[in-house]
Amino acid sequence: MTKAEKVYLLLEVDYPDAKCSLDYGTPFQLLVSTMLSAQATDKSVNKVTEELYKCYPDLDSFLTLTQEEIENKIKRIGLYKNKSKNIFNMCRELKEKFGGEVPQTVEELMSLSGVGRKTASVVLVEAFNIPAFPVDTHVFRVTKRIGLASGTTADKVSDEMMKKLPKKKWKLMHHLFITHGRETCVAQNPKCNTCSLKDICNYNKEKLYKAI
Repeated sequence: MTKAEKVYLLLEVDYPDAKCSLDYGTPFQLLVSTMLSAQATDKSVNKVTEELYKCYPDLDSFLTLTQEEIENKIKRIGLYKNKSKNIFNMCRELKEKFGGEVPQTVEELMSLSGVGRKTASVVLVEAFNIPAFPVDTHVFRVTKRIGLASGTTADKVSDEMMKKLPKKKWKLMHHLFITHGRETCVAQNPKCNTCSLKDICNYNKEKLYKAI
């Protein structure tokens, strides 16, 4: 059994309910929510979109909003000025280039304003169940600490992880890493003593070695 498979099995036991924590009803809503989630918590995004999607549930209703109106509705979220600009432009591109339908390939999604590989991968995995491996700050941190990835960018880590696990496990593993990063392998003072991965984690081994 490979190290990646061991990690998968251990985390699967730790977090049986791991799943996407963004609230959405359609692929379009997921696209917007994921764009909003950059450098923001899913909880803060959900608070904003709960009211936003009640009034503006789809692309056509978003197209009635000016950039300034979008800005005012999402200003509780970090980087709201840049995000409002990207969402405003993305909506028009989605209508003009794809007839209002959220595309189902990484390349097409990334052709939209403000959509990077991580956002595109989330939409593919969650909205369409198309295999991909999104890498956010939690996934990047956890995979590097454990010693499963050595890439210096999120895209490189994604490529590495996709080679280490079968496609059918990518979606859940992504969520397991995120949950583990939020609850145990936190950025500051990770809870190594109670971590189920401590015996196979490079970060914990190095910490123990330094303590000797």
